[in-house]
Amino acid sequence: MHPIYPSEPCGILFLPLPIFYMADQRKPLPFIANFAAGAIAGVSEILTFYPLDVVKTRMQLETGKSQHGLLASFRTIIKEEGAGRLYRGLVPPLLLEAPKRAVKFAANDFWGRTYMTLFGQSKMTQQLSVLTGCSAGATESFVVVPFELVKIKLQDKSSTYKGPMDVVKQVIKSHGVLGLYAGMEATFWRHLYWNGGYFGCIFQVRALLPKAESQQSQLLNNFISGSVGGFAGTVVNTPFDVVKSRIQGTAKVPGVIPKYNWTYPALVTIFREEGAGALYKGFVPKVLRLAPGGGVLLLVVEFTLGVFRTALGPPYV
Repeated sequence: MHPIYPSEPCGILFLPLPIFYMADQRKPLPFIANFAAGAIAGVSEILTFYPLDVVKTRMQLETGKSQHGLLASFRTIIKEEGAGRLYRGLVPPLLLEAPKRAVKFAANDFWGRTYMTLFGQSKMTQQLSVLTGCSAGATESFVVVPFELVKIKLQDKSSTYKGPMDVVKQVIKSHGVLGLYAGMEATFWRHLYWNGGYFGCIFQVRALLPKAESQQSQLLNNFISGSVGGFAGTVVNTPFDVVKSRIQGTAKVPGVIPKYNWTYPALVTIFREEGAGALYKGFVPKVLRLAPGGGVLLLVVEFTLGVFRTALGPPYV
C-alpha cells in the first residue's frame, strides 16, 4: 500500500512522509486512488477547520499587544462582518488541493528514494523520514506561495478585494508576476520546520502506543500520533507562520523597504518590538486546527482508501 502522508499548510495535514506501511500482501492501490483519498481528506479538513485559519491570520496580522483572544476574535468577526467572513479566502486553498497533492506525492517519492539510495538504506528510518519530510515540504512551498498570498490578502480585515482573481490582477499590476511570490522564503521555512517537528516526534509517539490488534485500534493510534505530531509541528513553526503572514499581508510601498522582508530579521524585529509572545500570535486557533486536524485527516484517508479497495475488489482487498 502507498504510504500515508500528513502535512501543514494551508491547513492540509498530509505531508509527504510515510507514517506507516501496511504489512499485508494486497496489491498497492493505483496512484489516482491515493491522490483522490488525500484530496478528499484535505478538502474535508479545510471545510471543517477553515474559520480557525481566518482567526489565526487576523491575530497574526495584528501588531503590538493582542487585543482579542480566540473566542473574542470569533465574536468580533461575526458581529462586525457577518459569519460569512469566516470563510473569506476559502477558494484558493480549495483550488490548491489538487496541485499540492500531486507535488506532495511526487516529492515524497523522489526524496525518499534519493535519501535511501544515498545512505544505503533498504527501508525508511526515523532520521530519513524527518529528512524526507523536510525536503518534500520545502519542495511543496514553491507551489503554495501564490495561493497563500491570495488567501492572506482576502482574510485581512482591511481587505477590499472583490475575490481571488481581483487579488491576482492587482498584485501583478502593482508588482509583476513575482509579486505573487512575496513571502516565498518565509513559506519555505514554515513548511520545512513544520515537517521536521511533525516527523521528529511521530515515530516516537507510535512506538509508545500499544500495538494495534484491530483496524479500529490502528485508526485510534493514527489519530493520536497524528494529533501529537500536528501539535509538535505547530509549536516549532508558528513563529515562521507569523512572519509569513506579516510579509504577505503588509502592503508594499514603491521605494520603501518593507518592515518585514526576510524571515530571520523579521523574527528579530517582532521579538524586539512586541516581545516573544508575539511570535506565537494565532497559536491557539492554529493548534486547534492542525493537531486534531492531523488525526482526522489520517482517519478520513484510511476510510476512503478502504472504500476504494472494496469497490475495486481483488487483488486490492
